[in-house]
Amino acid sequence: MNPWALLLGAIALEVVSTSLLNASQGMTRLGYGMAAMAGYGVCFWLLAFAMTRIPMGVAYAMWSGLGIVAIAVIGWVVFRQSLTLAQVGFMALILIGAIGLNLTTVRTEG
Repeated sequence: MNPWALLLGAIALEVVSTSLLNASQGMTRLGYGMAAMAGYGVCFWLLAFAMTRIPMGVAYAMWSGLGIVAIAVIGWVVFRQSLTLAQVGFMALILIGAIGLNLTTVRTEG
């Protein structure tokens, strides 16, 4: 399977799982907490497979950077958490770093 599709799947599951973890309200809503843990398990499984073809630093930067931004947006839209202009700016820097790392990584075949 395409390693970039696996990485995108890992990112999506991480975002969903983190949202479920927040919805668990400190694990007082056990169903949400259990779903979050299952989602994280599959997320890391996909991330591990993606890292067999994508350099670890690039994969992790993309996974964490896109996850941070997606979770911040979900927190703002769904959970009504505030975001300051400075926070948005720093998230932009995270994305720029992750994309820059990806664009400057030498690809090897095999």
